[in-house]
Amino acid sequence: MTRTIVASATREIIIGFDQPFCVIGERINPTGRKKLAAEMAAGNFETVIKDALEQVAAGATMLDINAGVTSVNPNETEPGLLVQTLEIVQGLVDIPLAIDSSVTAAIEAALKVAKGRPLVNSVTGEEEKLEAILPLVKKYDVPVVAISNDETGISMDPDVRFAVAKKIVERAMDHGIKPHDIVVDPLVMPIGALGDAGRQVFQLLYRLRNELKVNTTCGLSNISFGLPHRHGINAGFIPMVIGAGMTSAIMNPCRPQEMEAVRAANVLNGTDPNCTNWIMTYRDHKPAEGGAVAAAASGQAAGGRRGGRAARAGAGAVRE
Repeated sequence: MTRTIVASATREIIIGFDQPFCVIGERINPTGRKKLAAEMAAGNFETVIKDALEQVAAGATMLDINAGVTSVNPNETEPGLLVQTLEIVQGLVDIPLAIDSSVTAAIEAALKVAKGRPLVNSVTGEEEKLEAILPLVKKYDVPVVAISNDETGISMDPDVRFAVAKKIVERAMDHGIKPHDIVVDPLVMPIGALGDAGRQVFQLLYRLRNELKVNTTCGLSNISFGLPHRHGINAGFIPMVIGAGMTSAIMNPCRPQEMEAVRAANVLNGTDPNCTNWIMTYRDHKPAEGGAVAAAASGQAAGGRRGGRAARAGAGAVRE
């Protein structure tokens, strides 16, 4: 069974098919967050601290750490800022971290100060990236996210994306890196723009699990980009990708609807033995009173004896 081990200074986590789904908190990332980017650039880490603590409290298994606040001279500015951010976060929380950067110098600088066994995010199938990142992964003995795109960009053909993932795994093996330390991101496309984006991912996950036997991850919220009520789509997507074989995702653990979906999928997938985590999390949960009121109003609006009988039958079914 494929198992990817990540660790903080004090805590080890296993990503694997027989393990609970690994939730990688996405919030410490200034991309698209102008206020956070400005704060970090100015040396203000109040929001970083707040986001780190809130994500852990919400149930994150790991935290992703990104410090890409500017596109101007990132090779000069990002290494120091990423190190500073990483040291602050690993001093606050005791869960493993993912070092997230497209700047090789920043990744190496962060690896030098990282405690435990962080996940490097990421390497692509581009030759330049393979030759820059894989030696670092081997040197520091850490796992790495492999993103299924190369010099040609992101293919809409899932077979091409699988081929890129296979290439990365094979090149990693050439460097002495075992497949269990490769976590493949098959790339989730927005379902609003590409109608078969979901089916593409399910197809890829099946092959990645059964042919390459690697763990997987994704930027989960990509699936709902551009759509209203995105968290409903995300929450529906979660148990489907877990059922298809995905073992982790970079997502927002502070969204209760999405975390409920993760915990429920763990129960149904058999990775929450005896439903222990579900029970401990929700044993004192009380449904909102508004739900019962709305249901009663709906039954009245249906009108007539038939509507009443249906409502009573439904209530009886729930009690049974």
